[in-house]
Amino acid sequence: MQKRVHSREFKLDVVRQVATGQKRPAQACREYGLAESVLSRWRKEYQERGEAAFLPSPAEESTKQEQRIAELEQFCGQLALENQILKKTLQRWESRIATQ
Repeated sequence: MQKRVHSREFKLDVVRQVATGQKRPAQACREYGLAESVLSRWRKEYQERGEAAFLPSPAEESTKQEQRIAELEQFCGQLALENQILKKTLQRWESRIATQ
């Protein structure tokens, strides 16, 4: 079964409809094709975080940034190594041409 990804706006809209009584949970689940457990999880997060729900927490954001920094540092290291190899190859090539 393929996992569906819903936008933050969609989740907020559905949860608000249930919270305001505009729709009952079972009705929202049927209408939007959601499992009750999914809606329950969304409602819990909305109750805990309010309008900040469905945004990455600061800890998650920090972890993502640290991972990205590590990836970029590794990439820079690879580029530096390639640059050294190219410089040495060019120097050898130039010295061979000069001796001919």
